[in-house]
Amino acid sequence: MADKLSALRSLMASHSPPLHALIVPSEDYHQSEYVSDRDKRRKFISGFSGSAGLALITTDDARLWTDGRYFLQAEKQLSDQWKLMRMGEDPAVEIWMADNLPEEAAIGIDPWSVSIDTAQRWERALEKKQQKLISTSNNLVDQIWNDRPEAKVNPVKVQPLEFAGRTVAEKLQDLRRKLMQEKAHSIIISALDEVAWLFNIRGSDVSYCPVVHAFAVVTSAATFFYADQQKVSPEVQTYMMENKIEVRDYDAVGADVDLLAFNQLASSLSVNAAENKSGEMGKDCNFIWMDPRSCCYALYSKLKSDQVLLQQSPLALAKALKNPAEMEGLKKAHVRDGAAVVQFLVWLDKQMQEAYGAPGYFSEAETERKKPSEAHKLTEVSVSDKLEGFRASKEHFRGLSFPTISSVGPNAAIIHYGPDPQTCAEMDPDRIYLFDSGAQYQDGTTDITRTVHFGQPSAHEKACYTGVLKGHIALGDARFPKGTNGHALDILARIPLWKYGLDYRHGTGHGIGSYLNVHEGPHLISFRPQAQNVPLQAAMTVTDEPGYYEDGNFGIRLENVLIVNEANTEFNFGDRGYLEFEHITWAPYQHKLINLSLLTPEEISWLNTYHSRCREILTPYMNDTEMAWLIKATEPIDMVMSH
Repeated sequence: MADKLSALRSLMASHSPPLHALIVPSEDYHQSEYVSDRDKRRKFISGFSGSAGLALITTDDARLWTDGRYFLQAEKQLSDQWKLMRMGEDPAVEIWMADNLPEEAAIGIDPWSVSIDTAQRWERALEKKQQKLISTSNNLVDQIWNDRPEAKVNPVKVQPLEFAGRTVAEKLQDLRRKLMQEKAHSIIISALDEVAWLFNIRGSDVSYCPVVHAFAVVTSAATFFYADQQKVSPEVQTYMMENKIEVRDYDAVGADVDLLAFNQLASSLSVNAAENKSGEMGKDCNFIWMDPRSCCYALYSKLKSDQVLLQQSPLALAKALKNPAEMEGLKKAHVRDGAAVVQFLVWLDKQMQEAYGAPGYFSEAETERKKPSEAHKLTEVSVSDKLEGFRASKEHFRGLSFPTISSVGPNAAIIHYGPDPQTCAEMDPDRIYLFDSGAQYQDGTTDITRTVHFGQPSAHEKACYTGVLKGHIALGDARFPKGTNGHALDILARIPLWKYGLDYRHGTGHGIGSYLNVHEGPHLISFRPQAQNVPLQAAMTVTDEPGYYEDGNFGIRLENVLIVNEANTEFNFGDRGYLEFEHITWAPYQHKLINLSLLTPEEISWLNTYHSRCREILTPYMNDTEMAWLIKATEPIDMVMSH
């Protein structure tokens, strides 16, 4: 690590102008949350492997900023040359730079991997000491990264209409209508899932995310797709031509944006070649639309600021509102996924009893613990591989939707824990086991968390699990007026925990893609201010995932995917219309971890209804052994017994 930092510092010193600091963000050129191996520059330089964070290297200091999901992981992974900066507790990076770097300091960035929004926020903070952001012409980390992985050539695939639900022509027509409303003659699309969704294509350029490394430009009269042309087969080339999409080299986007600045970007496949310069949009469409959160500073810098419309891409909301085919696909994918999770639990329950002498999923009896032979030993990684196997046997399976969080005891307190085959924990019949996992199926993306115990959970663990379950039920059961955002609803999942002085350091819910990214905006359920930006609407998807984490001891999280529907309320105050949630995830909650005396009759009734639906929906996938287990796991709770 030392030689990496010193090599980087010598490049900073020899740069013109010499750099006082260099910022290395996590994001790629498309501001993606998950990036390909060759784009993991921040991980390469710092050793920290979490999905979110930012490294700052100065002439004599190295700091890493990350959020609450990753504090424990960063403490473990960072060497003593690095200082961890906790987001939300320590000063933000731009404040730290303004306070600690000298007057007129030069701070290096790769303008391709920083969003417009972020660059502008940094610039404002740096003004007070005349400090400057300096765009490096090459990425300095790449220059010292000798064994940087090669770019892979993965084919572009067309997502069939039966799953996509709407044609490219319909989506482009909607988009051009939006451009006209906002007086824009074109839009630059950088977010990989937006490019994939708009053109009904998928790829495999990023692990866990079925996207293609590509940009798109849509003008009033033409459509451009920028990607490595080796990825485009003759069939896909024909598909693109049929949809009047011109395929160009990935690297051509910079030069084309230069042309776009003068409205000179023309295509041989125009909607109407004669009107190519401004199309049917008329003379007053002067803007180029860029999403400040997903478009990079490098492309923005090629344009005059008064010709750019900086606002959220219209595709973010369009993609979040699932059409009937996408909705149908998501529901079906979640049924198959729930079946895989139950099959995994049946298998794991049997292993824990046979190999470890645990009382098992249903019992809290005193049993004689065993030490398994090396061949029968179970680890966080070996059981998570088994879970992947159950998913892989299901129809339309295309891979996992994120790295499985498979965590025993204290590891479950690390919110985004990723087990490593060399260092991961062995399964333990006397500790909580939390698994948060999901899959990509061609008809939908899934994300589910369950927390289980195969031994005798303590009264404290049961109370905490029950608090999390109460919050999970309260949010999923909410009805709310149209116009309500996820910031307003976040508290519902926390109230049962707050009652005991407990809480969790992450948001409560995120949107989910249709065979796309597992984390999808623009809406979310969270205490973070951006959750105020977009109200929840019918046809959105959102997760419901409260948790509780006790450092060094255990962690609990329960997660289902919900869809937002119109609610048929008795009254309709203010004629606003009301919304409600529908659960589409199917897997039981462990009775043994619930302190029934803390549940209300309404909560017990909700649980019984959910469990009976689970049983009904998953039956077709179960063999006899699995069915017997599922019947037991979904037995109704007797109201009288519980109180």
